Amino acid sequence: MKRFGFGALLALLLAGGLSAQNGSKRIDLKEITDGQFRQVTNIGEMRSLPDGEHYTAMNDACNMIIKYSYRTGAPVDTLFNAAKARECTFDTFEGYTISSTGHHILVWRDTEPIYRRSFRANVYDYDVRRNYVKPISDSKSKQMIPTFSPDGRMVAYVSDNNIWIRKFDFDTEVQVTKDGELNKILNGITDWVYEEEFAVTNLMAWSPNSEQLAFVRFDESEVPEYSMQMFGTGLYPGYYDYKYPKAGEKNSKVTLHAYDVTTKDTKALKVPVEEDSYIPRIVFTNNSDQLAVMTLNRHQNVFNMYYANPKSGVFRLILRDENKAYVDSEWLNSIHFYTNSFSYVNEQDGYAHIYLYSPTGVMQRQVTKGNWDVTAFLGYDEATKTVYYESAEESPMRRAVYKVDAKGVKTKLSTGEGTNNATFSDNFAYYVNQYSNANTPVKITVNETKSNKVLRVLQDNARLIDKLAGYSYAKKEFIKVRTASDYELNAWIVKPVDFDESKKYPVLMFQYSGPNSQQVLDKYSFDWEQYLAANGIITVCVDGRGTGARGEAFRKCTYLRMGELESKDQVEAAQALGKLPFVDKSRMAIWGWSFGGYNTLMSMSVGNGTFKAGIAVAPPTDWKYYDSVYTERFMRTPKENFQGYAATSPIRLAKDLQGKLLLIHGTADDNVHFQQTMDYAEALVQAGKQFEMQVYKDRNHSIYGGNTRYHLYTRMSNFLFDNL
Repeated sequence: MKRFGFGALLALLLAGGLSAQNGSKRIDLKEITDGQFRQVTNIGEMRSLPDGEHYTAMNDACNMIIKYSYRTGAPVDTLFNAAKARECTFDTFEGYTISSTGHHILVWRDTEPIYRRSFRANVYDYDVRRNYVKPISDSKSKQMIPTFSPDGRMVAYVSDNNIWIRKFDFDTEVQVTKDGELNKILNGITDWVYEEEFAVTNLMAWSPNSEQLAFVRFDESEVPEYSMQMFGTGLYPGYYDYKYPKAGEKNSKVTLHAYDVTTKDTKALKVPVEEDSYIPRIVFTNNSDQLAVMTLNRHQNVFNMYYANPKSGVFRLILRDENKAYVDSEWLNSIHFYTNSFSYVNEQDGYAHIYLYSPTGVMQRQVTKGNWDVTAFLGYDEATKTVYYESAEESPMRRAVYKVDAKGVKTKLSTGEGTNNATFSDNFAYYVNQYSNANTPVKITVNETKSNKVLRVLQDNARLIDKLAGYSYAKKEFIKVRTASDYELNAWIVKPVDFDESKKYPVLMFQYSGPNSQQVLDKYSFDWEQYLAANGIITVCVDGRGTGARGEAFRKCTYLRMGELESKDQVEAAQALGKLPFVDKSRMAIWGWSFGGYNTLMSMSVGNGTFKAGIAVAPPTDWKYYDSVYTERFMRTPKENFQGYAATSPIRLAKDLQGKLLLIHGTADDNVHFQQTMDYAEALVQAGKQFEMQVYKDRNHSIYGGNTRYHLYTRMSNFLFDNL
């Protein structure tokens, strides 16, 4: 890797000093928090139909589902119209899914969010051939995860933690499970920690012949319950109680079952793993006798995929991936089954790459190779044996889209240098690409894959570009920072629009720093840093060790000591920046949210006065308080890794904190509990450390709603103005 010394860093910084925009309007904080500079990325969900030549989308009024042509963009049919459907009792809806045959469409409304991804809603069946709408359930309770059978003649769903099946042919409703109970038994749906850390809410799977419904059952009876006070508007506060397994505590007991639609019998399938293992994903292959069951041990360093016969209960080990640190569970979603193969992304050669395996688990070929990471598996065209993917091979800070044919010939599809994200039609004839760079809002286009021509532009954010032209601000620049530990780190910098290299400026370092995260990306963002720059503060963001797209060794070097190297890198990066002639090293601050808030506290505790001030929003303050799946993936349990937990606990390091601190948290944070900030505040009190604190009533981890965001960023801005 090319090295940058101090002189090279300085040259890079000064080269961009005159890159300000020429407008005259000043950046206003309220405009930032109101999203006035936010790019438009919502073009409506474009769902490919099986023919790959058409897609569906809801109209802007949310009362119709329309079929469009990929090639022309012209509407060719209306699949559902709430105003014209018989017995339709509603005017609008919020989501939909279409059966494989197209004979039934499920639409839902009155959505009630549960956690980050899960929700319940009133779901309706639209019988296309009869032009008739009817609720899928006779119950007054709302439904979750409606899932069509492959033949389109049934839908499975969850209501009150139990699985039901609606059979359209007979207009009947069958109850599959009867033991569902709040905070105790969940069938088909996932518990809090699975949803948060495995990003999964649906663990039901239909066999290809629609005869078997496999599902995972959660018994969270022994999972410790967290009670969160909700102040509300009444005279007396209430409580929200839910199951939250902290590091080393008991998880839900998960078991696998298969329901026979014909006999109505449910069979327990004994998965050959340790009792406390995870089952993050189940999916049938193209064979109805092969249910792919994906498991991780509690340490998450061994991934096993089995084929289970839902009738006989026999399991066969097909794929095993063992890692000295942990297996990235996100790549379980890269497993897709085809007629003669299945795909999987793993890190066996030190970087994330795509592999194709035979149906029996024998590796057929490594599709991608090189000292760079695949960042998304986009699909495999079995007809042409072509693989589509997104990678960081140009730079860890950029994303490009490629295809590789059966002979290994690689073709780059994306043309813009920056960040590209693509979604392909089912036949891979077309793709929708989203492109932006650091100073250009996203441009969304429909492209023909074969010719790689742009067929049309869906969104160019011209209105935002015109708006930005009227403002005076400095462009974001990319630099390299070499630390005292001899690591070259990627970074961006935003300087005041009237930057004068002969002056000395205060610096705010922004970071997240969590495992496999990235904040230094060549993609559009226009946020708080521009307001600070308008008020004379330089903002710098540095991705330290543990962050993504630089290979497995860089990603996982923080294993078992999460927070130690991350905070060291921020401190050393700040010290390197402090040597620049235009930086006032006595006026440096650091801030972050969630993991970034945690690393702010760590950096201020180990930085020996490097930071004059810091802001920690919703920070974890000791990993023993955080959830089991996330924490143990990187730290194992507190019992197994006592020294690692102790060395990376801001609470234990509270006595070493140096600098002015603003501590911020929402009281209804179900992710990083308010308890963490309260215990840290107590540690500061007992250590004789003065600090400032801002609490937001009944706000969750995102701290928003009403005037909240403007108040939050005003509070943080004034804190910096007062202390820098």
